[in-house]
Amino acid sequence: MTAAMAKRLRLIQVVNVRWYNACAWYGLFLSRLLRDAGHEVLVLGLPDTESFRAAEALGLSPLGLDLNSANPLRAPALLRALRNLVRAFRPHLVNCHRGEGMILWGMLKGMRLPFALVRTRGDRRPPRNNPPNRLLHNRCADAVIVTNSRALLACTQRLGTPAKKIHLIVGGVDREQFRFSLQGRREMRTAWGFAEDHTVIGLLGRFDSVKGQEEAIRAVALLRQGEDGAPWRRRLRLLLAGFPAGLSRERVTGWLVGTGLAEAAVITGKCSDVPALISAMDIGLIASKGSEAIARAALEIMSCHRPLLGTDVGVMPDLLPVEALFPPDNVKAMAGLLEKAVCDGYWLQRLQEELGRRILSFSGEEFLRRTLVAYNQALHSAGISL
Repeated sequence: MTAAMAKRLRLIQVVNVRWYNACAWYGLFLSRLLRDAGHEVLVLGLPDTESFRAAEALGLSPLGLDLNSANPLRAPALLRALRNLVRAFRPHLVNCHRGEGMILWGMLKGMRLPFALVRTRGDRRPPRNNPPNRLLHNRCADAVIVTNSRALLACTQRLGTPAKKIHLIVGGVDREQFRFSLQGRREMRTAWGFAEDHTVIGLLGRFDSVKGQEEAIRAVALLRQGEDGAPWRRRLRLLLAGFPAGLSRERVTGWLVGTGLAEAAVITGKCSDVPALISAMDIGLIASKGSEAIARAALEIMSCHRPLLGTDVGVMPDLLPVEALFPPDNVKAMAGLLEKAVCDGYWLQRLQEELGRRILSFSGEEFLRRTLVAYNQALHSAGISL
């Protein structure tokens, strides 16, 4: 770590996300890491929202401001509130985790208030190529953090953002919290009726069409119905670890019944012990058809030392080797890779060993270190001395 980063920073993390999704988790987990490392962190969020309550639960004492207001008449009051906040808190750096409100922070930079500005892009949508976006990314922001390689290319190719200004930081996971538990595995499998010889394929994520629950159900059903009648097929089980969001539980249950998989699948709902839930899996699966700009579930599964297969969307090619990836919305390809993982023990062991090496780069400590490197560059670019 640089000498500058050894000093205590005053940081504003703008996590203006309504839901506690991966983008909110990224910003709040980072805020906790920074706070625990001795930096002074002020979290700005949207009052009375899921993400705001999550920040409170983490002890981050967030400050609520309606930064997402679409009413232009409120902009002057918001700008005054932010200017007063900057003057009172005197941040060295402000990190915006969403685009809404970024223009206000850009305006404050234009007033020559002394702070560095960082834009973190954890959105699956590519940036719009227009003059305001180019101004915000290339002139107002002192550094841009992206959470996957595709977002990096989008910034350089669509916006012309200089590569030296962009930092690829996938995120990280609490390796102490998310670790394999043999006791948790046994307890969870017993509770859900999984036998020792069952092969449990687990999909962790909210119930939403983009997460691919329907395709995962069809792929596992296809494997169980194989014409050769091999014993391993009947031992397959599907663990749907999630809760309704865009899709209802009844809709998902209907898919299970329709494919004949109802007796071989479990829907967990919300679970208080996620590491134990993951430990109960034999193979983790990310079946998303889009999204995954930030892959919290993938990192948690890898941290618990479970082999993982996934679609080649979002950040997944940054996490998994190419042989563990398959095209999105392709049931046949998903089923084929699952069959290889179940039937080829040597291949699966090599994959698990490779993922064990890769997860070392995605610890919370490494997430913090890489972020501080980006912050140091932003501070230098903004001429902020500590």
